[in-house]
Amino acid sequence: MTAIINGTDAMTTAPQAETLGYRAIDSDGHYYEPHDAFTRHLESRFSNRAINVRVDERDGLGRLFYGDKKLGMMKVTQTDFTGMPGSRADFFQGLIDDEEGWHQTEVINAHDHPAMMNRDARIALMDKQGIEATLLFPSVGVAVEHEMHDDVDALYAGLRAFNRWLEEDWGFGGDGRIYAAPMLSLVDVDQACAELERVLKLGAKMLHMKRGPVYGASVADPSCDRFWAMVEEADVPLTFHIGDAGYHELWGTQWGEAPRPPLQYTSPFQVYLASPAMEDTIANLILNNLFDRFPKLKILSVENGSDWVKGLMKRMNKAAFQTRGQAGLGGPVTCKPAEVLKKNFYFCPFFEEDPVELAALIGEGQVLFGSDWPHPEGLAEPLDFANKLIAHGDTAMTRRIMRSNIANLIGLEA
Repeated sequence: MTAIINGTDAMTTAPQAETLGYRAIDSDGHYYEPHDAFTRHLESRFSNRAINVRVDERDGLGRLFYGDKKLGMMKVTQTDFTGMPGSRADFFQGLIDDEEGWHQTEVINAHDHPAMMNRDARIALMDKQGIEATLLFPSVGVAVEHEMHDDVDALYAGLRAFNRWLEEDWGFGGDGRIYAAPMLSLVDVDQACAELERVLKLGAKMLHMKRGPVYGASVADPSCDRFWAMVEEADVPLTFHIGDAGYHELWGTQWGEAPRPPLQYTSPFQVYLASPAMEDTIANLILNNLFDRFPKLKILSVENGSDWVKGLMKRMNKAAFQTRGQAGLGGPVTCKPAEVLKKNFYFCPFFEEDPVELAALIGEGQVLFGSDWPHPEGLAEPLDFANKLIAHGDTAMTRRIMRSNIANLIGLEA
């Protein structure tokens, strides 16, 4: 198993690598951002409206700010204070009953662990883990769009700066190993299309957007069709990854909850309330007929789990049946929503869920392996994700989920 010792990432050979007989492709990897991820390449006119990190001399830990306003979602930047990879895996599997609930254990500073912040060190570790390639998503970056959505120009300046840092430090997949996904937003369609065009020219092979509505609008609204047409023409998948979808402020306040609580201080209802964001996003895209207009789109749901998919399929079908003859934003739904989901969406289940059961529901071609490394709620050994698949005994399905499905999406050998 993984051991993080004296600031190095020490790892034995992945125990499942020889069993699989091939290297896997991870659909849910993460980096920890350096303090200058949003400022290194920021246009100077936005310097006073930037996402920035300020280190508190009392404890040496960075706090996230938007200009002079402290961000709500993270009490401190996760880069400076987080748990060891997989340190909370047993908690999420229900193997331990921790009376304190979710909290960081075996706390580390990511700056001390090169594979969490450096491309070459990460690739060396992937070689030991039995991982050929990985998609990479933010740790801190998933918390910023909602905080900035009222300042549209500063938001896009921040996204441009972040994506420039991302391409510089990690790359968009040109090496066939590290596929960092640039962040996009549809708060402003013109600026979204401009940034999409820019990152596609740089070779981006995966895109990333926040879940949820666009502050009074749907991401499936026909006004966004220029963006989706570009995504479809480029044949590049787009991921909706877990993060701050804004639900605490948009809906939680209507129930008397705090608008922007730090992760460590969310109430039980706030945790519950944030969960449906991916379900709502999928339903909105399908029921507003985005896939009739753009049938070749490929959408990934990553780190959102999957135990809700069956119920969502049933509810969408019922909604479409009840409203036959009535059109949504993009026209009337012409086929069963559940069938659209099984054709256009790919799901990365939590490791504690059953990928075999999900494959039986939506088709094994739509299920992806994701480790969430190096997050504490993920897997210390990424290939442990294969345990249930190997126990099931279908080697062809195991290869599809552990490698082939995502390989086909990003252009690697299946």
